[in-house]
Amino acid sequence: MRRTWQRLQALRTPAGRAEFRFALLWRVGRWLYPEYRFEWPHLDWWNDDNFNRYLDRFGERDGFNTGRRWVVYELTRLAAQVPGDTAECGVFKGAGSYLIGKALLGTKDQPRRHFVFDSFEGLSAPSAVDGSAWRQADLTFDIEGVRQALASVPDVRLCRGWIPAPFAEAEGSRFAFVHIDVDLHDPTYDSMTFFYPRMSAGGIIVCDDYGFTTCPGATQAVDEYLADKPERMIALPAGGGFLIKGCATGEARPLA
Repeated sequence: MRRTWQRLQALRTPAGRAEFRFALLWRVGRWLYPEYRFEWPHLDWWNDDNFNRYLDRFGERDGFNTGRRWVVYELTRLAAQVPGDTAECGVFKGAGSYLIGKALLGTKDQPRRHFVFDSFEGLSAPSAVDGSAWRQADLTFDIEGVRQALASVPDVRLCRGWIPAPFAEAEGSRFAFVHIDVDLHDPTYDSMTFFYPRMSAGGIIVCDDYGFTTCPGATQAVDEYLADKPERMIALPAGGGFLIKGCATGEARPLA
């Protein structure tokens, strides 16, 4: 009886009501989707005003990508002093390129260009290794919409075409930070092939699709390309992965 009274009293506070709602959500979720793994919602970055304004700009605060966006934002800090340009392969509405361009602004002493590579006609035709989640022309978004979204990001180069053809526009560049988000095997492999040898020491490559069961081809492409390299992709719990150029990575060891 006393515990019940304490719980009822807790519901009078905002924190208590939030805990109750989460407990209810968790119980319902276990019934509807028992394989799903909930996480604790007590995360400081959810309340980061600067980051939330960015999410709101692209209508993503209530979407499924917020955790991966935060990871990219934090990873840009590792490249802050690394010389070179930045790039994104597969831009969709421009949210990733906006984040990277703003977080890694060039300076007089360390100028940067941000390259955007996209067909602006959606995905190419998936191959057999890409599974069944995607269809040709999925994720199409107009180039003018991206241009408008990135209008406040300095020195952006929109490079239109099917990967790898538009990479010719960045042939002579070195890179500090590259975000690959093309979902399929072939353009992922072509992106790794182009950018890996052009990364500055300490530069970051992020593959947004790495480790997703909906993007088996992208994961396979990264692992194939890195098979004879000292680096490995570090898989992230919210999906995606990253490597640091020049930072040798050990193989995952069995835990049991």
